[in-house]
Amino acid sequence: MTVLGTGLDPSGAEYAERRTAMLAKLAEIEEAHAKATEGGGEKYVARHRKRGKLLARERIELLVDPDTPFLELSPLAAWGSASPEYPVGASLVTGIGIVEGVECLITANDPTVRGGASNPWTLKKSLRAHEIAFANRLPVISLVESGGADLPSQKEIFIPGGALFKDLTRLSAAGIPTVAVVFGNSTAGGAYVPGMSDHVIMVKERAKVFLGGPPLVKMATGEESDDESLGGAEMHARTSGLADHFAVDEPDALRQARRVVARLNHRKAHPDPGPAAPPKYDEDELLGIVPGDLKAPFDPREVIARIVDGSDFDEFKPLYGPSLTTGWAELHGYPVGILANAQGVLFSAESQKAAQFIQLANQRDIPLLFLHNTTGYMVGKEYEQGGIIKHGAMMINAVSNSKVPHLSVLMGASYGAGHYGMCGRAFDPRFLFAWPSAKSAVMGPQQLAGVLSIVARASAAAKGQPYDDEADAGLRAMVEQQIESESLPMFLSGRLYDDGVIDPRDTRTVLGLCLSALHNAPVEGARGGFGVFRM
Repeated sequence: MTVLGTGLDPSGAEYAERRTAMLAKLAEIEEAHAKATEGGGEKYVARHRKRGKLLARERIELLVDPDTPFLELSPLAAWGSASPEYPVGASLVTGIGIVEGVECLITANDPTVRGGASNPWTLKKSLRAHEIAFANRLPVISLVESGGADLPSQKEIFIPGGALFKDLTRLSAAGIPTVAVVFGNSTAGGAYVPGMSDHVIMVKERAKVFLGGPPLVKMATGEESDDESLGGAEMHARTSGLADHFAVDEPDALRQARRVVARLNHRKAHPDPGPAAPPKYDEDELLGIVPGDLKAPFDPREVIARIVDGSDFDEFKPLYGPSLTTGWAELHGYPVGILANAQGVLFSAESQKAAQFIQLANQRDIPLLFLHNTTGYMVGKEYEQGGIIKHGAMMINAVSNSKVPHLSVLMGASYGAGHYGMCGRAFDPRFLFAWPSAKSAVMGPQQLAGVLSIVARASAAAKGQPYDDEADAGLRAMVEQQIESESLPMFLSGRLYDDGVIDPRDTRTVLGLCLSALHNAPVEGARGGFGVFRM
């Protein structure tokens, strides 16, 4: 074994300062999470309970196996939305849970938020959940109670919203089971969720599934009808055949859903590994590693030592391209290749090292974990002449065409093309999470403001005009503030640019759950299937 050492001093002032800063950021994240779990607020939660109904997260709790984890995804969706009608969480809970021993992708409408109606962020969150299910071959369980599209925002939902139904059919065609449990309204377009699912369970006197409710039918045809005869659970179980299972109440519906999953005969592509040795160092120490000022470097080996099995890490090319740490480890028994930024900047050597390492992982069918703390690829005449563009392109090429699953965690900075080279959101990592300390943008706030200032000053000089230094200072301050706010993790998570902002202490657990989930699908690397590397 090659056990990593540590230079971290938990009793030192620097560690204490970093830990305090991280805990303050975590408190902000927890406050935002609390807003998501509040749903529509006390009034609407009370009204929902008065109707004898369970809340979305209560339904999930009864569905999943007792004492098993539920990895919630995108909990901050819609955070910072300009519209107060789109609360944090986007009126939908999504995540991965274990049902009868089977890892499933679970979605649950929150009917306490505008009756569970879907707004644009709900749609984006749903589509991301389906992406995860498809890539990792996870059965999908939809806990349905929604009035359909939020009509005032229909222009942003109707046309792209068709992908939701397309996804369900493609999942089924790919042999990935889909189960719908209908607790209440599932109307208009929402009727196609049960309509396009493989297995459908409806709750007696609660489920209402129809393309058009009684008022619309009256307007369209003049026909008088009621909810039950038009779309009730008993009608669909006895007459239309849309319901495969008829439940007497919500707990019974969830019990039947568990039995459906138990009978799926769903098997993972790879067996689960045996027990794994924990890291040699305390996970709590992850709180004091990342500095508050991301310009200050930190050693990513300190992070690796606290998340991998036995703190055992075999480094690859440790003396070459030292600002990128690469190497092999196991995490909860699963083999992983790790790429972690050390000093922030990526040079030509680091780029070439990364490309080779990614190719090796693909030869061996080993998933890759990217730990971000990069300001991007190095700039300057010396580096341009040395080929930084083609070497950076080589790394991005390797990431783009790699076929093994990728996991990304933004720990610190993730700026510019370095974000791409380290497998940012646009490069389709299976899962991407951020620490509260992370920041991501085209470049740092000061650098971006400075570039705009230089360009404006040059433009004024070219026109022979005087330059207003006072106005320039105000512009730079405004731009810095804007970019700073737009690079923070809650802003990015609200736009679903990650799958959640996590407590650093939970990193090993979260990654372990992700590795287990992705091994439902075959883990196979590219065999020479890379684009042309410019040498």
